[in-house]
Amino acid sequence: MPKRDPFKYFHSSPEIIRLAVMLYVRFPLSLRNVEDLLHERGVDVSHETIRFWWQRFGP
Repeated sequence: MPKRDPFKYFHSSPEIIRLAVMLYVRFPLSLRNVEDLLHERGVDVSHETIRFWWQRFGP
């Protein structure tokens, strides 16, 4: 049975989602700080989107 892609219905790339979750989990940053760091890299996502990603893909 083929393995399902957990990123199938997301508009952002899996690399962006992994980076956001990794920044939030690995470093003592708030969701808004992660939002600001991603914005500096040219990625516009809200802190609520990062929270949703963390709930779905985080620990």
